Amino acid sequence: MTTVALTISALTVPKSLDDVDAADFRAYGELNRQICDELVGLPDIAPDAAQLLAGWQDGTDTLHTGFVARLGGEIVGMLTIDYAQEEEAHAAEIDLMVPERHWGRGVEDALLDLAETEARAHGRSLVQTWTLHRPVEAERMIVPRTGWGRIPAIPLSDALEARGYEFEQVERNSEFDLRSDPAPLRAALEAARAAAGPDYRVLQWLAPTPPEHREGFAAILARLSTDAPSGEMDFVAEVWDAERVVRREKRGQALSVVAVQHVPSGDLVAYNELLIASDRAGVTHQLGTLVSSAHRGHRLGALVKCANLLHWRELMPLSPVVSTFNAEENRPMLVINEAIGFTAVSYAGAWQKRI
Repeated sequence: MTTVALTISALTVPKSLDDVDAADFRAYGELNRQICDELVGLPDIAPDAAQLLAGWQDGTDTLHTGFVARLGGEIVGMLTIDYAQEEEAHAAEIDLMVPERHWGRGVEDALLDLAETEARAHGRSLVQTWTLHRPVEAERMIVPRTGWGRIPAIPLSDALEARGYEFEQVERNSEFDLRSDPAPLRAALEAARAAAGPDYRVLQWLAPTPPEHREGFAAILARLSTDAPSGEMDFVAEVWDAERVVRREKRGQALSVVAVQHVPSGDLVAYNELLIASDRAGVTHQLGTLVSSAHRGHRLGALVKCANLLHWRELMPLSPVVSTFNAEENRPMLVINEAIGFTAVSYAGAWQKRI
C-alpha cells in the first residue's frame, strides 16, 4: 500500500542546470546513474543530467515528461515517460527509478499506476519499459517470448509481471576495451574491406553531419526502428528527415559516424555511431549500427564498426570502453562484436503492456 506521506509532482525542465529550478533535474541525472549502479554496477551506462537536458528541452520528435516522488521531502523515486511524436505512435516508454532502500514502501506501485494513467491521458494504448540485470545465474531465471536469452528475476521484473506486462526480449549489454591491442581490429577491417569490394565506399564524419549526407543519413536512421530485431515489441516506424538529423546533433556531445555508401546507387546502406559526453575520459556509447537488409552479406557491419572503433581510439584516447546493446537474437551483429572483442557485462529486458 502506498505510504500516506508520499507526494508526486511533475519534474521541472529548466533552461539551464545552473537555474534555481534545476535541482530536481540534476537529481534525476544522479538517480539515473545510482539505479544503474545498484542494478548492474555500471553507473556510466546512464547519461548525466547535461546529456539529458538538451533532449528534454525540444519535444519536436519525442515529448519527455517526468515525475518526482517524495516522502517527507526526500526524493524516493522518479518516473519518466517518453512519447514519440509520429502520427501513428501509440506507445508510452517509461523508466521507473526507485532506489533499493525505498523499494517495497509503495513508491513503485504509485509510480506504475501513474504511468498507465498518464499514458491513457496522452492517448496511448501501450506502455513499454526496460529492466537491467546482472550477467549471473539466479534461483529464478526468466525467458522472453523470443526464446533468446534469459535473465535473473529482480523486484522490478516481478512487479511488471504481476501487472500483466509481457516479457518480450533480452538485450545484451557488451563492452569493448579501447585500450586493447588494435591489431585484431585492423585485421578485421581489412578483411571486411576486401569482402565488401569496390561497390561500397566508406564515409566518415564527426557531427554535425555534412549537408550533402543529411537526407541519406536520415533515411538509414529511419530504418533502425523497423529493421533491427525487436521481438514483438510494438515500435512505430520513425520519421526522419534532414532537419531531424540537425536537431539530434544539437546536444553538445561528440558523435562519430562511419557510413557505407553503395557506389552504384549513391545510397547510404550501413552506419555505426559512437558518442561520448563532455567528460572525454568517460564511457563511450555505441548508438545505432545497421546494415540495410538488401545489402547484408557483404561484411558491412564489421566494416563500419571496426573503422569507427579505430578512428575513435585516436579521437578519444582517454575513453576506456565502448558500451553497446544488441538483441540476443541478433546473432549476425553479436558474432561481429564477439569476434572483435566485445564482452557481455549486463543484460536488459524489454517489456510491454496493452492498456
